[in-house]
Amino acid sequence: MSRFLSEKLSALEAYVPGEQPKIKRYIKLNTNESPYPPPKCVADAVGRQEIEDLRLYSDPECTALKAKLADLYGVKEKNVFLSNGSDEILNFAFMAYGENGAVFPDITYGFYSVFADLYGVNAEIVPLNDDFTVDINAFCGKNRLVVLANPNAPTGIALGLSEIEKIVSSNPDGVVIIDEAYVDFGAQSAYKLTEKYDNLLVVETYSKSRSMAGARLGFAFADEGIISDLERIKYSTNPYNINRITQIAGTAALVNQEYFNENCRKIAETREYVKEELRKMGFKVTDSVANFLFAKSDKISGSKLYTSLKERGILIRHFEAERIKDYNRITVGSREEMEIFLDAVREIIIGGIV
Repeated sequence: MSRFLSEKLSALEAYVPGEQPKIKRYIKLNTNESPYPPPKCVADAVGRQEIEDLRLYSDPECTALKAKLADLYGVKEKNVFLSNGSDEILNFAFMAYGENGAVFPDITYGFYSVFADLYGVNAEIVPLNDDFTVDINAFCGKNRLVVLANPNAPTGIALGLSEIEKIVSSNPDGVVIIDEAYVDFGAQSAYKLTEKYDNLLVVETYSKSRSMAGARLGFAFADEGIISDLERIKYSTNPYNINRITQIAGTAALVNQEYFNENCRKIAETREYVKEELRKMGFKVTDSVANFLFAKSDKISGSKLYTSLKERGILIRHFEAERIKDYNRITVGSREEMEIFLDAVREIIIGGIV
């Protein structure tokens, strides 16, 4: 770093993304991307004229995309916010609502602690229960910024709507963020609760279930007041935050809901199959309803399984935090990819690699 960087930022511990290999070709089960491409209508929508129009700025209001999302989810356009990836919404929310502190679990999406440090937000870190479930009561009555991923990452365990509502209703003077990056694979979305509670911000993304991680497109639902706050910050930083191609692709991706539903179904089906196969091998696997599994084995350390699979051309995600160092997070790929993964794990376990 340079000698000019502020002392506060020089101490910042940045978020570390999953590996994106540039040379060797791997089966990528490490960053929770979809194994399926976007529907054909997305490619069809991005034609020569749209490429030529890249000379023009994008629509800062995202008019067509916002209208399509509002119609699909049955909400008003004034209750929808669009962003450059869902991380941008989380960034804005910590900036806007973290002044009195924030509360989130000890094992969750790593960006929450990064944003807290970035904005000097005093963070209360609440330990998950021994079974990695959320201690609901520990998040009630805080009246600060409460942040929960649902399903949680990297565990994949989800809260029910009644549990979410209990947390939201008990924090009337603090914003509650429900980060639903993985909700489409088996959990219940809380977005309808935003019609009842003005302190709820529900965040979603195109990166997982809609097969568009590379497009960087996120969206959120909230009361008009919160949406207005987020828009104020957007227009104070980068009003053209979503490029023309992404807006067009994002709008087109909403047309073919059957394709979307079928992909989510296939991923959930494959997840359950792999979960049972791992358990047959003696793995402990959480009851994930996301597009990934969280697993450990008493026969091999988490780090050794990670490196052994990498040597075989398969990437999974390993974390070094003490509570989860024996676990790995495994993205659910296609059925074919997961068969290769399972065969490799059997070979490693049977071969007695330690």
